[in-house]
Amino acid sequence: MQRLYGNSIINESIWESRFQYTDELNKMGAKITAQGKTAIFEGVDSLYGAPVYATDLRAGAALIIAGVCAKGITEVYNLEHIDRGYEGIEEKFRKLGAKIERVEE
Repeated sequence: MQRLYGNSIINESIWESRFQYTDELNKMGAKITAQGKTAIFEGVDSLYGAPVYATDLRAGAALIIAGVCAKGITEVYNLEHIDRGYEGIEEKFRKLGAKIERVEE
């Protein structure tokens, strides 16, 4: 079977701590190494559901997208970061066919 993924390197030129969320993606099976303003992403066969924590607005959106693509259930915490910039995000994902729901604690 031929794999259709590879490696990517991303260099951040503004925010030193932009890649804080990569540890959360790694909990889902990603293979990301972040050092300073550089992150190296290695392709994986799939992601797996896990409890993860949004550290900021963009990280939260990335975790939702990863969770929708992952096998199993993903629980995203710290939704206040996501809610600041994406009103009704779960409804928008539902309209795209995602199985997503907000659970109030």
